[in-house]
Amino acid sequence: MDQPLYPLEYYEFFVKFNEGDYYTCHDLLEEIWMTDKSNDFLKGMLQMTVAIYHYEYGNVKGARLMMAAGLRYIQPYRPFYWGVDLEEINQFIKICLSIIPQDIERVPFEKVNELPKLPQLALYLQE
Repeated sequence: MDQPLYPLEYYEFFVKFNEGDYYTCHDLLEEIWMTDKSNDFLKGMLQMTVAIYHYEYGNVKGARLMMAAGLRYIQPYRPFYWGVDLEEINQFIKICLSIIPQDIERVPFEKVNELPKLPQLALYLQE
């Protein structure tokens, strides 16, 4: 059997991301990033994922800051890195940043559904 190209957690990340389990995504990416802290691509993906998680729980300011950081971190890796179309992710983050309210810091969890909805992103590993 061939050696996997990426750490096992990376493959699991795609499954969890597409299931909308952003908390687990964070743990999986952090696991890999801890062994390769120079990999800002992972850091960018991590920030984007954490941003979605924050937004879902009403931490609007945190989501905005993380999304902006994620955008910065992925730039040097565009257009394609580690089997990921970063042009698509770059576009996704920019759309999210245009949707996330600028004038709100946080909303209580019971009012989260009143926030503007972020687009859905499905992530696929491409060779």
